[in-house]
Amino acid sequence: MPAIVGVVQVISVGSSSIFNIGDVYKMMPVSTAKTFSGAGSFNTGDGMNVYNHLSTTNTYDSDGIDQGIILNV
Repeated sequence: MPAIVGVVQVISVGSSSIFNIGDVYKMMPVSTAKTFSGAGSFNTGDGMNVYNHLSTTNTYDSDGIDQGIILNV
């Protein structure tokens, strides 16, 4: 069934995003990322008290590829 799309306003599109209007069969972004962060890094909220006395982040990665994008093209 065809899509009926009205008015669309796009303010910004990031470099690794996908923007689509209408019908689509498959959407596949072609990017991966790995994030290392310490304890309490992604905490959000009002009036938080986070106490991390002895915190270390292990960034050693023994494997070469975590999520391949070779078949996403």
